Amino acid sequence: MQVGCWSLFKVFSQMSLLGFGGVLPFAYRHLVERTQWLTAAEFGQLLGVAQLLPGPTVCNLSVMVGQRYAGVAGGFSALAGLLLGPFFIVIGLGVAYQELAGHPVFAAAMRGMAAAAAGLILATALKLAAGMLRGTAPGARRLVQVLLLAAAFIGLGVARFGLLAVVCTLLPLGFLLFAFVLRKP
Repeated sequence: MQVGCWSLFKVFSQMSLLGFGGVLPFAYRHLVERTQWLTAAEFGQLLGVAQLLPGPTVCNLSVMVGQRYAGVAGGFSALAGLLLGPFFIVIGLGVAYQELAGHPVFAAAMRGMAAAAAGLILATALKLAAGMLRGTAPGARRLVQVLLLAAAFIGLGVARFGLLAVVCTLLPLGFLLFAFVLRKP
């Protein structure tokens, strides 16, 4: 599939302008469900790599998707689409925030937006998990995927271990299990 720089810029601009509270749910919707530039499994794989790289995950993801379809120029186009619109909006909102921060209606609206953003992230996580498990036949491989997913959730969400500790533990464990123990014949 051939995707041009302008298309990358437009799609990533749409994502970023819709993604108040986080672009990741909109990235999944645009890249997997709407444009079908990626499958759910490809999105999950690229997201995993993007999370391991330094910098914002969605920026890393935009560069990888852009580069995949239009080379270096595509990577720059996707990243520019992701960042340009929000840059100007955030500057304007920063000025407005200075004036409105103490107003009770504004504070209540901010709490509501935070709850909605958390819901979007949770929905995206569930879609990623379902997409990951959909391509795996029942058995040991699926069980290990579920256990790794649960371990990451418990490590980060319940036990509150640091992200680095969870990644440095589960990434090599998952690699070893799938590369050597559970590899397909």
